[in-house]
Amino acid sequence: MYQPTVFVYHDPTSKKMDVEILPPPSKTSSRRMTVTDDAETLALKRHAAQAQKLYGRGDKIKTRGIKDRKLRGDLRVLEAKYKDATLKAKDSEILLEHTSGLLEPEGPLERTYKVAQEEVKASVDVETAKKGFELRLDGLGPYNVSYTRNGRELLLAGRKGHVATMDWRDGKLGCELQLNETVRAATWLHNNQFFAVAQKKSVFIYDHAGVEIHNLGKHIEVTNMEFLPYHFLLATVGNAGFLKYTDTSTGAMVAEFPTKMGSPTSMAQNPHNAIIHLGHQNGQVTLWSPNSTTPLVKVLAHRGPVRSISVDREGRYMVSVGQDLKMAVWDVRNFKPVNEYFLRQPGASVTISDRGLAAVGWGTQVSIWQGLFDKDVAVQKKVQSPYMAWGGDGQRIESLKWCPFEDILGVGHHQGFSSLIVPGAGEPNFDALEINPYETTKQRQEGEVQSLLHKLRPEMISLDPSFIGSLDTTSHAQRLKEKDLDSKPEDPIAKLKNRGKGRNSALRRRLRKKGGKNIIDEKRVRLEEMRKAQSTREIEKKKKQEQEYGPALARFARKGA
Repeated sequence: MYQPTVFVYHDPTSKKMDVEILPPPSKTSSRRMTVTDDAETLALKRHAAQAQKLYGRGDKIKTRGIKDRKLRGDLRVLEAKYKDATLKAKDSEILLEHTSGLLEPEGPLERTYKVAQEEVKASVDVETAKKGFELRLDGLGPYNVSYTRNGRELLLAGRKGHVATMDWRDGKLGCELQLNETVRAATWLHNNQFFAVAQKKSVFIYDHAGVEIHNLGKHIEVTNMEFLPYHFLLATVGNAGFLKYTDTSTGAMVAEFPTKMGSPTSMAQNPHNAIIHLGHQNGQVTLWSPNSTTPLVKVLAHRGPVRSISVDREGRYMVSVGQDLKMAVWDVRNFKPVNEYFLRQPGASVTISDRGLAAVGWGTQVSIWQGLFDKDVAVQKKVQSPYMAWGGDGQRIESLKWCPFEDILGVGHHQGFSSLIVPGAGEPNFDALEINPYETTKQRQEGEVQSLLHKLRPEMISLDPSFIGSLDTTSHAQRLKEKDLDSKPEDPIAKLKNRGKGRNSALRRRLRKKGGKNIIDEKRVRLEEMRKAQSTREIEKKKKQEQEYGPALARFARKGA
Protein backbone atom coordinates (compact mmCIF):
# COMPACT_ATOMS: atom_id res chain seq x y z
CA MET A 1 0.00 0.00 0.00
CA TYR A 2 1.27 3.46 -0.89
CA GLN A 3 2.32 5.71 2.02
CA PRO A 4 1.86 9.42 1.10
CA THR A 5 4.77 11.81 1.51
CA VAL A 6 4.03 14.78 3.76
CA PHE A 7 6.09 18.00 3.77
CA VAL A 8 5.60 20.50 6.64
CA TYR A 9 6.66 24.17 6.18
CA HIS A 10 6.95 26.32 9.30
CA ASP A 11 7.11 30.13 9.16
CA PRO A 12 8.73 31.54 12.35
CA THR A 13 6.92 34.90 11.97
CA SER A 14 3.51 33.29 11.94
CA LYS A 15 1.83 30.71 14.07
CA LYS A 16 0.53 28.75 11.12
CA MET A 17 2.12 25.66 9.55
CA ASP A 18 1.68 24.72 5.87
CA VAL A 19 1.23 21.04 5.10
CA GLU A 20 1.67 19.62 1.56
CA ILE A 21 0.83 16.04 0.61
CA LEU A 22 2.52 14.77 -2.58
CA PRO A 23 0.48 12.54 -4.90
CA PRO A 24 1.58 8.93 -5.42
CA PRO A 25 4.06 8.33 -8.30
CA SER A 26 2.56 6.99 -11.47
CA LYS A 27 3.36 3.52 -12.75
CA THR A 28 4.79 4.88 -15.99
CA SER A 29 7.36 7.10 -14.23
CA SER A 30 8.58 4.24 -12.00
CA ARG A 31 8.85 2.00 -15.03
CA ARG A 32 10.89 4.65 -16.83
CA MET A 33 13.25 4.96 -13.87
CA THR A 34 13.74 1.17 -13.79
CA VAL A 35 14.46 0.99 -17.52
CA THR A 36 16.92 3.90 -17.29
CA ASP A 37 18.71 2.31 -14.32
CA ASP A 38 18.96 -1.01 -16.16
CA ALA A 39 20.41 0.68 -19.25
CA GLU A 40 23.01 2.54 -17.16
CA THR A 41 23.93 -0.66 -15.31
CA LEU A 42 24.34 -2.57 -18.55
CA ALA A 43 26.48 0.23 -20.01
CA LEU A 44 28.73 0.22 -16.93
CA LYS A 45 29.07 -3.56 -17.08
CA ARG A 46 29.90 -3.43 -20.78
CA HIS A 47 32.48 -0.71 -20.12
CA ALA A 48 34.08 -2.76 -17.32
CA ALA A 49 34.18 -5.88 -19.53
CA GLN A 50 35.91 -3.97 -22.34
CA ALA A 51 38.42 -2.51 -19.87
CA GLN A 52 39.16 -5.97 -18.46
CA LYS A 53 39.59 -7.38 -21.97
CA LEU A 54 42.03 -4.68 -23.08
CA TYR A 55 43.94 -3.84 -19.90
CA GLY A 56 43.16 -6.67 -17.47
CA ARG A 57 45.64 -9.05 -15.83
CA GLY A 58 43.83 -12.29 -16.56
CA ASP A 59 41.23 -14.07 -14.45
CA LYS A 60 40.26 -12.77 -11.04
CA ILE A 61 41.55 -14.40 -7.87
CA LYS A 62 38.84 -16.54 -6.25
CA THR A 63 38.80 -15.48 -2.60
CA ARG A 64 35.79 -17.46 -1.36
CA GLY A 65 37.79 -20.59 -0.66
CA ILE A 66 40.50 -18.78 1.36
CA LYS A 67 40.06 -19.36 5.09
CA ASP A 68 42.61 -16.81 6.31
CA ARG A 69 40.63 -13.62 6.86
CA LYS A 70 43.61 -11.26 6.54
CA LEU A 71 44.85 -12.88 3.33
CA ARG A 72 41.33 -12.85 1.91
CA GLY A 73 40.99 -9.15 2.65
CA ASP A 74 44.38 -8.30 1.15
CA LEU A 75 43.57 -10.16 -2.04
CA ARG A 76 40.22 -8.40 -2.36
CA VAL A 77 41.93 -5.02 -1.94
CA LEU A 78 44.48 -6.01 -4.60
CA GLU A 79 41.72 -7.07 -7.01
CA ALA A 80 39.92 -3.78 -6.39
CA LYS A 81 43.12 -1.90 -7.27
CA TYR A 82 43.52 -3.90 -10.49
CA LYS A 83 39.91 -3.21 -11.47
CA ASP A 84 40.28 0.51 -10.75
CA ALA A 85 43.49 0.63 -12.81
CA THR A 86 41.82 -1.05 -15.81
CA LEU A 87 38.85 1.33 -15.65
CA LYS A 88 41.13 4.37 -15.48
CA ALA A 89 43.17 3.09 -18.44
CA LYS A 90 39.95 2.62 -20.40
CA ASP A 91 38.66 6.08 -19.43
CA SER A 92 41.95 7.68 -20.50
CA GLU A 93 41.25 6.64 -24.10
CA ILE A 94 39.14 9.77 -24.42
CA LEU A 95 42.41 11.75 -24.37
CA LEU A 96 43.69 9.98 -27.50
CA GLU A 97 43.21 12.55 -30.21
CA HIS A 98 43.96 10.52 -33.31
CA THR A 99 42.73 7.26 -34.74
CA SER A 100 44.36 4.96 -37.28
CA GLY A 101 42.84 4.52 -40.71
CA LEU A 102 42.85 1.65 -43.19
CA LEU A 103 42.19 1.04 -46.83
CA GLU A 104 38.65 -0.27 -47.12
CA PRO A 105 37.14 -1.60 -50.36
CA GLU A 106 33.78 -0.20 -51.41
CA GLY A 107 32.50 -3.42 -52.94
CA PRO A 108 33.05 -7.17 -52.55
CA LEU A 109 34.98 -7.38 -55.84
CA GLU A 110 37.55 -4.72 -54.96
CA ARG A 111 40.97 -5.72 -53.57
CA THR A 112 43.13 -3.36 -51.53
CA TYR A 113 46.38 -5.03 -52.64
CA LYS A 114 45.76 -3.74 -56.17
CA VAL A 115 46.00 -0.10 -55.01
CA ALA A 116 49.27 1.42 -56.26
CA GLN A 117 51.37 4.00 -54.45
CA GLU A 118 50.44 6.65 -57.04
CA GLU A 119 46.76 6.22 -56.16
CA VAL A 120 47.50 6.50 -52.44
CA LYS A 121 49.52 9.70 -52.93
CA ALA A 122 46.72 11.21 -55.01
CA SER A 123 44.17 10.48 -52.26
CA VAL A 124 46.04 11.79 -49.20
CA ASP A 125 46.99 15.35 -48.24
CA VAL A 126 50.07 17.09 -49.63
CA GLU A 127 52.25 16.69 -46.55
CA THR A 128 51.56 12.96 -46.31
CA ALA A 129 52.16 12.51 -50.04
CA LYS A 130 55.63 14.04 -49.61
CA LYS A 131 56.56 11.19 -47.24
CA GLY A 132 56.44 8.71 -50.11
CA PHE A 133 59.69 9.10 -52.03
CA GLU A 134 62.52 7.12 -53.58
CA LEU A 135 66.32 7.51 -53.43
CA ARG A 136 68.29 6.18 -56.40
CA LEU A 137 71.70 4.96 -55.22
CA ASP A 138 72.84 2.65 -58.01
CA GLY A 139 76.01 0.65 -57.57
CA LEU A 140 76.28 1.03 -53.78
CA GLY A 141 73.58 -1.35 -52.53
CA PRO A 142 71.90 -3.40 -51.33
CA TYR A 143 70.94 -1.10 -48.46
CA ASN A 144 70.17 -1.78 -44.81
CA VAL A 145 67.56 0.51 -43.20
CA SER A 146 67.16 1.74 -39.61
CA TYR A 147 64.95 4.41 -38.01
CA THR A 148 65.44 6.11 -34.65
CA ARG A 149 63.01 5.25 -31.85
CA ASN A 150 61.02 8.45 -32.41
CA GLY A 151 61.03 7.99 -36.20
CA ARG A 152 62.67 11.31 -37.12
CA GLU A 153 66.05 10.15 -38.42
CA LEU A 154 66.86 7.57 -41.09
CA LEU A 155 70.07 5.51 -41.36
CA LEU A 156 71.08 3.92 -44.67
CA ALA A 157 74.01 1.50 -44.91
CA GLY A 158 75.07 0.12 -48.30
CA ARG A 159 76.87 -3.19 -48.60
CA LYS A 160 79.78 -1.53 -50.44
CA GLY A 161 80.57 0.97 -47.69
CA HIS A 162 78.18 3.90 -48.25
CA VAL A 163 76.61 5.10 -44.95
CA ALA A 164 74.30 8.13 -44.64
CA THR A 165 71.94 9.66 -42.07
CA MET A 166 69.14 12.12 -42.80
CA ASP A 167 66.06 13.83 -41.42
CA TRP A 168 63.77 12.16 -43.93
CA ARG A 169 60.76 14.42 -43.30
CA ASP A 170 62.64 17.63 -44.20
CA GLY A 171 65.05 15.96 -46.60
CA LYS A 172 68.12 17.25 -44.70
CA LEU A 173 71.30 15.20 -44.88
CA GLY A 174 72.92 14.55 -41.50
CA CYS A 175 76.23 12.94 -42.47
CA GLU A 176 77.55 10.80 -45.30
CA LEU A 177 80.46 8.35 -45.17
CA GLN A 178 82.25 6.23 -47.74
CA LEU A 179 84.04 3.56 -45.72
CA ASN A 180 85.54 1.67 -48.69
CA GLU A 181 84.88 -1.71 -47.08
CA THR A 182 82.03 -4.15 -46.61
CA VAL A 183 79.18 -3.08 -44.33
CA ARG A 184 76.96 -5.91 -43.14
CA ALA A 185 74.62 -4.15 -40.67
CA ALA A 186 73.92 -0.77 -39.06
CA THR A 187 71.63 0.46 -36.28
CA TRP A 188 70.88 3.56 -34.25
CA LEU A 189 71.69 3.56 -30.55
CA HIS A 190 69.58 5.24 -27.82
CA ASN A 191 68.95 8.42 -29.85
CA ASN A 192 69.94 10.16 -33.09
CA GLN A 193 73.38 11.18 -31.78
CA PHE A 194 75.11 7.81 -32.17
CA PHE A 195 74.89 4.84 -34.53
CA ALA A 196 76.82 1.57 -34.87
CA VAL A 197 78.08 0.07 -38.13
CA ALA A 198 79.22 -3.53 -38.55
CA GLN A 199 82.14 -3.28 -40.96
CA LYS A 200 84.38 -5.95 -42.42
CA LYS A 201 86.44 -6.74 -39.32
CA SER A 202 84.75 -5.12 -36.31
CA VAL A 203 81.97 -2.77 -35.16
CA PHE A 204 82.50 1.00 -35.15
CA ILE A 205 80.39 3.63 -33.37
CA TYR A 206 79.96 7.07 -34.98
CA ASP A 207 78.35 10.28 -33.79
CA HIS A 208 75.75 12.36 -35.66
CA ALA A 209 78.50 14.21 -37.58
CA GLY A 210 80.06 10.97 -38.86
CA VAL A 211 83.09 11.11 -36.55
CA GLU A 212 84.37 7.72 -35.37
CA ILE A 213 84.31 7.69 -31.57
CA HIS A 214 84.76 4.02 -30.67
CA ASN A 215 85.94 0.71 -32.09
CA LEU A 216 84.50 -2.49 -30.62
CA GLY A 217 87.46 -4.71 -31.44
CA LYS A 218 86.01 -7.81 -29.75
CA HIS A 219 83.00 -7.86 -32.08
CA ILE A 220 84.58 -9.62 -35.06
CA GLU A 221 82.91 -10.14 -38.46
CA VAL A 222 79.47 -9.16 -37.18
CA THR A 223 76.52 -9.98 -39.45
CA ASN A 224 73.53 -8.90 -37.29
CA MET A 225 73.04 -6.30 -34.57
CA GLU A 226 70.25 -5.29 -32.18
CA PHE A 227 70.20 -2.46 -29.63
CA LEU A 228 68.23 -2.88 -26.37
CA PRO A 229 67.21 0.71 -25.46
CA TYR A 230 66.12 0.15 -21.84
CA HIS A 231 69.30 -1.75 -20.95
CA PHE A 232 71.78 0.21 -23.15
CA LEU A 233 73.05 -3.08 -24.55
CA LEU A 234 74.32 -3.67 -28.07
CA ALA A 235 73.86 -7.33 -28.98
CA THR A 236 75.84 -8.67 -31.94
CA VAL A 237 76.44 -12.04 -33.58
CA GLY A 238 78.93 -12.87 -36.30
CA ASN A 239 80.21 -15.56 -38.61
CA ALA A 240 81.92 -17.34 -35.71
CA GLY A 241 78.54 -17.84 -33.99
CA PHE A 242 79.38 -15.92 -30.79
CA LEU A 243 76.61 -13.82 -29.24
CA LYS A 244 78.03 -10.77 -27.45
CA TYR A 245 76.47 -8.06 -25.30
CA THR A 246 78.21 -4.71 -24.77
CA ASP A 247 77.02 -1.91 -22.49
CA THR A 248 77.19 1.23 -24.65
CA SER A 249 77.02 3.54 -21.61
CA THR A 250 80.22 2.14 -20.06
CA GLY A 251 81.85 0.30 -22.97
CA ALA A 252 82.16 -2.93 -20.94
CA MET A 253 81.48 -6.40 -22.31
CA VAL A 254 78.54 -7.82 -20.36
CA ALA A 255 78.33 -11.36 -21.79
CA GLU A 256 79.92 -13.48 -24.50
CA PHE A 257 79.10 -17.09 -25.30
CA PRO A 258 78.99 -19.37 -28.35
CA THR A 259 75.71 -20.45 -29.90
CA LYS A 260 77.36 -23.75 -31.05
CA MET A 261 75.07 -23.79 -34.08
CA GLY A 262 77.25 -22.22 -36.75
CA SER A 263 76.83 -18.80 -38.27
CA PRO A 264 73.33 -17.39 -37.54
CA THR A 265 71.26 -16.22 -40.49
CA SER A 266 68.94 -13.73 -38.77
CA MET A 267 68.44 -11.83 -35.53
CA ALA A 268 65.61 -9.94 -33.81
CA GLN A 269 64.67 -8.72 -30.34
CA ASN A 270 61.45 -9.09 -28.40
CA PRO A 271 60.45 -5.53 -27.40
CA HIS A 272 58.44 -6.85 -24.46
CA ASN A 273 61.20 -8.67 -22.54
CA ALA A 274 64.46 -7.85 -24.44
CA ILE A 275 65.04 -11.52 -25.35
CA ILE A 276 67.16 -12.03 -28.48
CA HIS A 277 65.79 -14.36 -31.19
CA LEU A 278 68.40 -15.99 -33.44
CA GLY A 279 67.64 -17.86 -36.67
CA HIS A 280 70.03 -20.64 -37.73
CA GLN A 281 70.98 -22.67 -40.78
CA ASN A 282 69.12 -25.79 -39.60
CA GLY A 283 65.75 -24.00 -39.38
CA GLN A 284 65.80 -23.48 -35.62
CA VAL A 285 65.01 -20.24 -33.79
CA THR A 286 66.74 -19.94 -30.40
CA LEU A 287 65.94 -17.48 -27.62
CA TRP A 288 68.82 -15.96 -25.62
CA SER A 289 69.40 -13.73 -22.63
CA PRO A 290 72.75 -12.47 -21.24
CA ASN A 291 72.14 -14.51 -18.07
CA SER A 292 72.32 -17.95 -19.69
CA THR A 293 75.09 -19.61 -21.69
CA THR A 294 72.57 -21.93 -23.32
CA PRO A 295 69.44 -21.00 -25.26
CA LEU A 296 66.32 -20.54 -23.16
CA VAL A 297 64.08 -22.05 -25.87
CA LYS A 298 64.66 -23.86 -29.17
CA VAL A 299 61.93 -23.80 -31.82
CA LEU A 300 62.08 -25.69 -35.12
CA ALA A 301 60.42 -23.05 -37.27
CA HIS A 302 61.48 -24.01 -40.83
CA ARG A 303 62.97 -26.81 -42.88
CA GLY A 304 65.89 -24.69 -43.99
CA PRO A 305 67.78 -21.53 -43.02
CA VAL A 306 65.71 -18.86 -41.26
CA ARG A 307 66.11 -15.73 -43.38
CA SER A 308 64.41 -13.15 -41.13
CA ILE A 309 62.52 -12.84 -37.81
CA SER A 310 60.27 -10.19 -36.28
CA VAL A 311 58.32 -9.99 -32.99
CA ASP A 312 55.30 -7.75 -32.41
CA ARG A 313 55.38 -4.88 -29.93
CA GLU A 314 53.56 -6.74 -27.13
CA GLY A 315 55.83 -9.79 -27.40
CA ARG A 316 52.97 -12.21 -28.13
CA TYR A 317 53.60 -13.32 -31.71
CA MET A 318 56.64 -14.00 -33.89
CA VAL A 319 56.72 -14.04 -37.70
CA SER A 320 59.60 -15.75 -39.51
CA VAL A 321 60.46 -16.45 -43.15
CA GLY A 322 62.79 -19.18 -44.34
CA GLN A 323 64.50 -20.70 -47.32
CA ASP A 324 61.69 -23.27 -47.57
CA LEU A 325 59.36 -20.65 -49.19
CA LYS A 326 57.24 -20.34 -46.04
CA MET A 327 56.18 -17.56 -43.70
CA ALA A 328 55.34 -18.91 -40.24
CA VAL A 329 53.38 -17.18 -37.48
CA TRP A 330 54.19 -18.40 -33.93
CA ASP A 331 52.61 -17.76 -30.56
CA VAL A 332 55.59 -16.85 -28.36
CA ARG A 333 53.63 -17.38 -25.13
CA ASN A 334 53.32 -21.15 -25.62
CA PHE A 335 55.71 -21.59 -28.61
CA LYS A 336 53.10 -23.13 -30.88
CA PRO A 337 52.56 -22.42 -34.60
CA VAL A 338 49.52 -20.32 -35.50
CA ASN A 339 49.51 -20.44 -39.31
CA GLU A 340 51.82 -20.93 -42.27
CA TYR A 341 51.79 -19.05 -45.56
CA PHE A 342 53.57 -19.92 -48.80
CA LEU A 343 55.77 -17.46 -50.69
CA ARG A 344 56.79 -17.69 -54.31
CA GLN A 345 60.43 -16.98 -53.45
CA PRO A 346 62.43 -17.26 -50.21
CA GLY A 347 61.68 -14.32 -47.91
CA ALA A 348 64.48 -11.79 -47.48
CA SER A 349 63.08 -9.63 -44.66
CA VAL A 350 60.03 -9.40 -42.40
CA THR A 351 58.94 -6.68 -39.96
CA ILE A 352 55.84 -5.97 -37.83
CA SER A 353 54.40 -2.47 -37.32
CA ASP A 354 53.02 -0.92 -34.14
CA ARG A 355 49.45 -1.72 -35.24
CA GLY A 356 50.18 -5.35 -36.16
CA LEU A 357 50.73 -5.11 -39.94
CA ALA A 358 53.41 -7.54 -41.18
CA ALA A 359 55.53 -6.61 -44.20
CA VAL A 360 57.40 -9.40 -46.03
CA GLY A 361 60.00 -8.84 -48.73
CA TRP A 362 60.64 -11.70 -51.16
CA GLY A 363 62.51 -11.35 -54.44
CA THR A 364 61.51 -7.99 -55.92
CA GLN A 365 58.11 -7.93 -54.18
CA VAL A 366 56.82 -6.56 -50.86
CA SER A 367 53.61 -8.01 -49.40
CA ILE A 368 51.89 -6.33 -46.46
CA TRP A 369 49.54 -8.52 -44.40
CA GLN A 370 46.79 -7.46 -42.02
CA GLY A 371 45.20 -9.73 -39.40
CA LEU A 372 47.87 -12.45 -39.24
CA PHE A 373 47.32 -12.54 -35.49
CA ASP A 374 44.83 -11.14 -33.00
CA LYS A 375 45.39 -11.35 -29.25
CA ASP A 376 41.64 -11.25 -28.51
CA VAL A 377 40.81 -14.35 -30.59
CA ALA A 378 41.39 -17.89 -29.31
CA VAL A 379 41.64 -19.51 -32.76
CA GLN A 380 43.44 -17.44 -35.38
CA LYS A 381 41.92 -17.38 -38.87
CA LYS A 382 44.08 -17.75 -41.95
CA VAL A 383 44.19 -14.61 -44.09
CA GLN A 384 43.47 -15.32 -47.74
CA SER A 385 45.08 -12.29 -49.42
CA PRO A 386 47.55 -9.52 -48.47
CA TYR A 387 46.50 -6.03 -47.47
CA MET A 388 48.84 -4.15 -49.85
CA ALA A 389 51.59 -4.99 -52.32
CA TRP A 390 54.49 -3.20 -54.01
CA GLY A 391 57.40 -4.06 -56.29
CA GLY A 392 58.02 -5.93 -59.47
CA ASP A 393 60.34 -3.28 -60.96
CA GLY A 394 63.49 -5.39 -60.69
CA GLN A 395 64.57 -4.00 -57.32
CA ARG A 396 65.80 -6.90 -55.17
CA ILE A 397 64.60 -6.44 -51.58
CA GLU A 398 67.24 -6.47 -48.84
CA SER A 399 65.75 -4.82 -45.72
CA LEU A 400 62.33 -3.65 -44.46
CA LYS A 401 61.66 -1.34 -41.50
CA TRP A 402 58.51 0.41 -40.24
CA CYS A 403 58.86 4.05 -39.23
CA PRO A 404 57.56 4.54 -35.65
CA PHE A 405 54.40 6.69 -35.32
CA GLU A 406 54.07 6.98 -39.10
CA ASP A 407 52.23 5.07 -41.82
CA ILE A 408 55.55 4.62 -43.60
CA LEU A 409 57.45 1.48 -44.61
CA GLY A 410 61.14 1.88 -45.45
CA VAL A 411 62.40 -0.53 -48.13
CA GLY A 412 66.10 -1.01 -48.76
CA HIS A 413 66.98 -2.66 -52.07
CA HIS A 414 69.97 -2.99 -54.37
CA GLN A 415 69.09 0.22 -56.24
CA GLY A 416 68.65 2.45 -53.20
CA PHE A 417 65.80 3.23 -50.80
CA SER A 418 62.01 3.57 -51.17
CA SER A 419 59.52 5.05 -48.70
CA LEU A 420 56.03 3.55 -49.02
CA ILE A 421 52.78 4.96 -47.61
CA VAL A 422 50.76 2.24 -45.86
CA PRO A 423 47.54 3.56 -44.23
CA GLY A 424 46.90 2.20 -40.75
CA ALA A 425 50.42 0.96 -40.02
CA GLY A 426 51.69 3.44 -37.43
CA GLU A 427 50.59 4.21 -33.88
CA PRO A 428 48.61 7.48 -34.10
CA ASN A 429 49.03 8.45 -30.40
CA PHE A 430 52.36 8.70 -28.62
CA ASP A 431 53.50 9.25 -25.04
CA ALA A 432 55.71 12.34 -25.12
CA LEU A 433 57.30 11.39 -21.79
CA GLU A 434 58.44 8.07 -23.28
CA ILE A 435 59.23 8.83 -26.95
CA ASN A 436 58.57 12.25 -28.46
CA PRO A 437 58.74 12.58 -32.29
CA TYR A 438 58.74 16.39 -31.94
CA GLU A 439 61.30 16.75 -29.14
CA THR A 440 63.61 19.76 -28.94
CA THR A 441 67.32 19.66 -28.22
CA LYS A 442 66.72 20.40 -24.55
CA GLN A 443 64.12 17.64 -24.29
CA ARG A 444 66.46 15.18 -25.99
CA GLN A 445 69.25 15.96 -23.54
CA GLU A 446 66.91 15.65 -20.56
CA GLY A 447 65.51 12.37 -21.91
CA GLU A 448 69.01 10.94 -22.31
CA VAL A 449 69.84 11.71 -18.68
CA GLN A 450 66.57 10.19 -17.48
CA SER A 451 67.06 7.02 -19.51
CA LEU A 452 70.56 6.56 -18.07
CA LEU A 453 69.23 7.01 -14.54
CA HIS A 454 66.47 4.44 -15.21
CA LYS A 455 68.71 1.97 -17.03
CA LEU A 456 67.82 -1.66 -16.33
CA ARG A 457 70.43 -4.22 -15.35
CA PRO A 458 71.18 -7.17 -17.67
CA GLU A 459 70.15 -9.57 -14.88
CA MET A 460 66.56 -8.38 -15.27
CA ILE A 461 66.23 -9.83 -18.79
CA SER A 462 64.02 -12.91 -18.60
CA LEU A 463 61.30 -14.72 -20.56
CA ASP A 464 58.84 -13.55 -17.90
CA PRO A 465 59.66 -9.93 -17.00
CA SER A 466 57.00 -9.92 -14.27
CA PHE A 467 59.23 -12.07 -12.02
CA ILE A 468 60.70 -8.85 -10.59
CA GLY A 469 59.11 -8.20 -7.21
CA SER A 470 57.77 -11.73 -6.81
CA LEU A 471 58.43 -13.90 -3.77
CA ASP A 472 61.49 -16.16 -3.75
CA THR A 473 60.20 -19.53 -2.55
CA THR A 474 63.59 -21.25 -2.41
CA SER A 475 64.09 -23.01 0.90
CA HIS A 476 66.97 -22.30 3.28
CA ALA A 477 68.40 -25.81 2.80
CA GLN A 478 68.39 -25.38 -0.98
CA ARG A 479 70.28 -22.09 -0.71
CA LEU A 480 72.90 -23.71 1.51
CA LYS A 481 73.36 -26.51 -1.03
CA GLU A 482 73.84 -23.97 -3.81
CA LYS A 483 76.47 -22.14 -1.74
CA ASP A 484 78.38 -25.39 -1.01
CA LEU A 485 80.37 -25.82 -4.22
CA ASP A 486 82.08 -29.04 -3.00
CA SER A 487 78.86 -31.01 -2.56
CA LYS A 488 78.09 -33.62 -5.18
CA PRO A 489 74.77 -33.42 -7.02
CA GLU A 490 72.20 -35.90 -5.76
CA ASP A 491 71.18 -38.71 -8.05
CA PRO A 492 67.43 -39.36 -7.65
CA ILE A 493 67.73 -42.81 -9.23
CA ALA A 494 70.51 -43.91 -6.87
CA LYS A 495 68.18 -43.17 -3.94
CA LEU A 496 65.76 -45.80 -5.23
CA LYS A 497 68.44 -48.47 -5.34
CA ASN A 498 67.90 -50.00 -1.90
CA ARG A 499 64.43 -48.75 -1.01
CA GLY A 500 62.04 -51.66 -0.66
CA LYS A 501 61.62 -54.84 -2.61
CA GLY A 502 58.86 -56.77 -4.28
CA ARG A 503 56.13 -55.73 -6.66
CA ASN A 504 55.40 -52.41 -4.95
CA SER A 505 58.99 -51.27 -4.40
CA ALA A 506 60.00 -47.64 -4.95
CA LEU A 507 61.83 -48.61 -8.13
CA ARG A 508 58.83 -50.39 -9.66
CA ARG A 509 56.46 -47.58 -8.66
CA ARG A 510 58.69 -45.04 -10.42
CA LEU A 511 58.81 -47.23 -13.52
CA ARG A 512 55.04 -47.49 -13.58
CA LYS A 513 54.35 -43.78 -13.06
CA LYS A 514 57.22 -42.03 -14.85
CA GLY A 515 58.67 -44.74 -17.02
CA GLY A 516 56.87 -43.83 -20.21
CA LYS A 517 56.60 -46.79 -22.55
CA ASN A 518 57.37 -44.75 -25.67
CA ILE A 519 60.13 -42.59 -24.18
CA ILE A 520 63.62 -44.05 -23.92
CA ASP A 521 66.22 -41.81 -22.32
CA GLU A 522 69.18 -42.20 -19.98
CA LYS A 523 67.01 -42.35 -16.86
CA ARG A 524 64.77 -45.02 -18.39
CA VAL A 525 67.76 -47.17 -19.36
CA ARG A 526 69.27 -46.89 -15.86
CA LEU A 527 65.98 -47.79 -14.21
CA GLU A 528 65.58 -50.87 -16.41
CA GLU A 529 69.14 -51.99 -15.64
CA MET A 530 68.54 -51.57 -11.91
CA ARG A 531 65.28 -53.55 -12.12
CA LYS A 532 67.01 -56.42 -13.95
CA ALA A 533 69.89 -56.45 -11.46
CA GLN A 534 67.42 -56.45 -8.56
CA SER A 535 65.41 -59.37 -10.01
CA THR A 536 68.67 -61.31 -10.65
CA ARG A 537 69.72 -60.85 -7.01
CA GLU A 538 66.33 -62.02 -5.79
CA ILE A 539 66.49 -65.19 -7.93
CA GLU A 540 70.00 -66.02 -6.67
CA LYS A 541 68.92 -65.42 -3.07
CA LYS A 542 65.94 -67.76 -3.53
CA LYS A 543 68.15 -70.52 -4.92
CA LYS A 544 70.51 -70.17 -1.95
CA GLN A 545 67.57 -70.47 0.44
CA GLU A 546 66.32 -73.64 -1.34
CA GLN A 547 69.75 -75.21 -0.88
CA GLU A 548 69.80 -74.26 2.82
CA TYR A 549 66.27 -75.54 3.51
CA GLY A 550 66.78 -78.83 1.70
CA PRO A 551 64.39 -80.68 -0.63
CA ALA A 552 61.67 -81.06 1.99
CA LEU A 553 61.46 -77.38 2.97
CA ALA A 554 62.48 -75.83 -0.36
CA ARG A 555 58.88 -74.84 -1.15
CA PHE A 556 58.96 -72.36 1.78
CA ALA A 557 61.75 -70.31 0.15
CA ARG A 558 60.38 -66.91 -0.97
CA LYS A 559 61.61 -64.61 -3.70
CA GLY A 560 62.80 -61.29 -2.31
CA ALA A 561 62.79 -62.47 1.31
